[in-house]
Amino acid sequence: MKSSPSESQVIKVWQHQLLDRTRLITEEGKPIEIIYPGRINDDQGADFKDAVIATSKGLRKGDIEVHVNSSGWREHRHYQDEAYNRVIMHVVMWHNTKAATTLQNGREIPILALHKYIKNPINQQSNLASSSTTQNMSCLKATQRLTTDMIAEILDRAGEERFLAKAARFRRDLAQIDAGQSLYQGIMGALGYSKNKLPFLELARRLPLQNLESMAQDRISGEEFLARQQALLLGTAGLLPSQRQDRHQENRLDDKWIDKLERLWASSPHTEAMSPDAWHLFKVRPNNSPIRRLVAMSYLLLRYRERGILKELVGLVKKVPVNRDFHTFESELLVKAKGYWASHFDFGSGSTARSPTLLGRERAAGIIINVVLPFTFAWSQFTSQPELKKKAFDLYRSYPKLAVNSLERHMMAQLRLSGSLVNSAQRQQGLIHIYNTLCTQGKCNCCPLSCLLS
Repeated sequence: MKSSPSESQVIKVWQHQLLDRTRLITEEGKPIEIIYPGRINDDQGADFKDAVIATSKGLRKGDIEVHVNSSGWREHRHYQDEAYNRVIMHVVMWHNTKAATTLQNGREIPILALHKYIKNPINQQSNLASSSTTQNMSCLKATQRLTTDMIAEILDRAGEERFLAKAARFRRDLAQIDAGQSLYQGIMGALGYSKNKLPFLELARRLPLQNLESMAQDRISGEEFLARQQALLLGTAGLLPSQRQDRHQENRLDDKWIDKLERLWASSPHTEAMSPDAWHLFKVRPNNSPIRRLVAMSYLLLRYRERGILKELVGLVKKVPVNRDFHTFESELLVKAKGYWASHFDFGSGSTARSPTLLGRERAAGIIINVVLPFTFAWSQFTSQPELKKKAFDLYRSYPKLAVNSLERHMMAQLRLSGSLVNSAQRQQGLIHIYNTLCTQGKCNCCPLSCLLS
């Protein structure tokens, strides 16, 4: 009786053990080629994100779902889950059902049975579990043969390209919208991470910075200023308790701060609120909750109340010395809450937060690298300030390594790079740039790592 591999072992086959990626045939009889197997998904949805396969109809980009048997698709009810609508192929060890793999949106996707393309899949379980070799990818071959100096130069160049691409997007914004609004939209997008970036940007468009900063002219206390900002931000986002009654029935409106926000929202002129369903709250760490991030923005608006976000942050870039301790820079964006938000990540008694920090050093550094510096670079071009332009770029190039995210870990493992080599924010950004512009686009032939071997 043959033993069956676990799903985790089948995942390793997909990642590492296929012997030939160029001559594969799906269960529907169609030829395919694996261009990029994708990276492990640490969120809801399919097992792999950002895979690329070549079909007779061209490149397909999206997710990959893995099961031991093809019947697992229906057993796990993926056909009812819209989170799986980005899946482009169902990878299994054995195809054991006549049913097609159908997505929630009605589209059918191909099935690839791996047992046809590996040697003794059941009897090599130890090899599957211990494998650390990426598939036959030219970039891995390159990093094994190139010097560390050559790889470092490639990462630095890619990091520079990412920075300049971000600056170019801000430069296009500045030709169309107010500079403060452009910077505000950039910060809001960064507060949303990948999950909530789009709803944060939508909120920034619905509730412009001018509407928020106009309150600075009112002679009100800091606490009243915060309350008004939070009422507008959370109300326009559709995230106040009264806008989410089905989620907060048992402990609504039992706090003076909640009552105050609800009254301010009800009495203020405002634009149409977003739907609460626009926000992704599932599997979001409490301290990364969009509610707490919006509250953090209200604190930043209070901090920069006198001169405004634009003047304060661009002025900060002017003052910070290059090649010095960047903690002072990051401290300007750190936010700790008092009162209600020091102990809550959402409304209600069941949403206790462990830390009063609304915006920590890690997220502050990310905003500086991804928003403040490229924006200042673009703004200095727009306003003809060459010294400021050079300062923003020099700060970026000298910025120390940030906290490593899952995408960077994936790329370091794929290329077998050490942390001592990826030792700056610019090189981290370089890895992300290579992943986004080459790996996930099926452009291995354009990768500078591959080109050096040709």
